[in-house]
Amino acid sequence: MKKFKFDKKHIVVIGGGFAGLNFIQQMSPNEHYHITLVDKNNYNYFTPLLYQVATGFLEPSSISYPFRKLFQGSNVSFRLAAVSRVETEANLVHLSDGTRLPYDFLVFAAGAKPNFFANESIQRHALALKGIDDALTMRNTLIRIFEKASVEHNPLEKQKLLTIVIAGGGPTGVEIAGMLAELKKHIIHKEYPEISIDHIRLYIVDGASSLLSPMSERTHEEAAEILSSLGIEVMLNTMVTGYENDEVRLSNGKAINTQTLIWAAGVTAMTFNGIKASSLGKGNRMITDAFHRVQEYHNIFAIGDISIQLHEAVYPHGHPQLAPAAVQHGKSLAKNFARIAKGGTPVPFKYSDRGEMAIIGREHALVDLFKHKIHFGGILALLSWLFIHIISLVNYNNIVKTLYTWAVAYITHDQPLRMIFRTSLPKDTDTHGESVDVDEAA
Repeated sequence: MKKFKFDKKHIVVIGGGFAGLNFIQQMSPNEHYHITLVDKNNYNYFTPLLYQVATGFLEPSSISYPFRKLFQGSNVSFRLAAVSRVETEANLVHLSDGTRLPYDFLVFAAGAKPNFFANESIQRHALALKGIDDALTMRNTLIRIFEKASVEHNPLEKQKLLTIVIAGGGPTGVEIAGMLAELKKHIIHKEYPEISIDHIRLYIVDGASSLLSPMSERTHEEAAEILSSLGIEVMLNTMVTGYENDEVRLSNGKAINTQTLIWAAGVTAMTFNGIKASSLGKGNRMITDAFHRVQEYHNIFAIGDISIQLHEAVYPHGHPQLAPAAVQHGKSLAKNFARIAKGGTPVPFKYSDRGEMAIIGREHALVDLFKHKIHFGGILALLSWLFIHIISLVNYNNIVKTLYTWAVAYITHDQPLRMIFRTSLPKDTDTHGESVDVDEAA
């Protein structure tokens, strides 16, 4: 492998999620580099708990923290912007604010976005969940639905409002379904006495033959049993093919009338102008070598969900697009930069599969370890899930907030977080009689 020569080099990192933040935190004490993080948000957020913000069980500040606060006193700069294009021959990143950033090394860690599989009707009307903004939009939408249903007298319209379809039976879909079941069981009848919980229908639809398909066979079976016991109708070997006029169309020819489709059926990597199409693989992920270097470039790297490595025979389709892989990518690349700066040789990445887990509602969790050789559920799985997620939060402020919120929710079966916040008035309700778009935030 070609060796690099260093003075004080500038590394530009695109994206401050699991991969980018772990790379930066590992690199920040290194005096050989200056790092600039570019992100369209000014905060890091803990993706695995977005669904709890979306369903009103956690507040956004419990799982997010500002980058500038994280980087105080370090050799890390921050730019609030998106990337317009990359000028690879000139080593320049063009930003959405009109400025340019020169770099010696460029690290892409921008993650992925929902994959709607080119279905415009679904993309236009469905709710997705990939960021805090999405979570708040989903939370506000769900609250509005229950408010409308509480005063709706037409039984068909009321049923349409109280029917929710979740497309995707992976961790996100299953965990959202579990939290909605908690809302149905413990909260709706108390806050909305006008709504009969018997009229609330929850569906989870997946094209695979099992839920949580990357996990073990026992997990597949137990997840289906738990969801069914919570009153959720599971539809497998079935795909959502369209969504228009409040009708979710299914691949089996059937349709479900609903005003709410939650899309959790897959992701595709973020793409950037200036990066060759020949450097992209399955799902638009940047193809990298064992050292995270992007194919066809000598000073551009990719880590986390946006990258795909094919050098490990046991992962012929690349590493899973999960937080543990992104964390390991970030730390691996940082260590290699440190080695090279000292005249050493970089080490090829090897993924350590530490297992997978999922939680369903407040009482059920499933854990697979050591490539499915060990499986367990019950209280041990629940405590394991809680511990792993707590220690993975970015700082003590998030840990304390989340622990307190979970404790209250567990004891009371509730959280007083179901409020709609907006930064502008809904259409046709401004004081001047002009149409104003809603821009929701909290």
